[in-house]
Amino acid sequence: MVSDAMARDRRIGMIQPLTMPATVEERSALYDIGCVGKIAEVEALDDGRYNLVLEGVALFRVVRELDVTTPFRQIEAELLPVRADETLSLGRRSSLEQESRRFADAQGYAVDWDAVGRLDDESLVNGIAQIAPFDAAAKQALLEASDIESRAELIIQLMQFFGRHDGDERVTLQ
Repeated sequence: MVSDAMARDRRIGMIQPLTMPATVEERSALYDIGCVGKIAEVEALDDGRYNLVLEGVALFRVVRELDVTTPFRQIEAELLPVRADETLSLGRRSSLEQESRRFADAQGYAVDWDAVGRLDDESLVNGIAQIAPFDAAAKQALLEASDIESRAELIIQLMQFFGRHDGDERVTLQ
């Protein structure tokens, strides 16, 4: 897959399965929405695998899965409209930064808050969505959020939910 992408336009479609298949041969159904990633960096490993850095380019909706003989799945996709530069309201930005501080403290993360404060809204929201330790379903919900305000609000809710976990299996809901 990586070799094919490198020989063409360096782009790979990233999409999550609805459930994890029991075997490598089993093909799980896919979510409807995925992301086109451009290979920004590639490192070939000795065992034939690769380490990749992908840059998100655009969202897509699955039209249909193709019947192919390649060892990787391929789809026909509809590219979704690129969102114009989006910004957060001052209140939402403040709430997001405040909840991010609480969450980072609860998780024991060391964060350069001065650098965070200099990020534009899209970089902040998308960066948190990318690096936060949320499960696959939560990350998919963030990917599918309709706009930056919705994505920021969902991040706040997820941080509040996951950040209040007390170490056993109980979570306090309000």
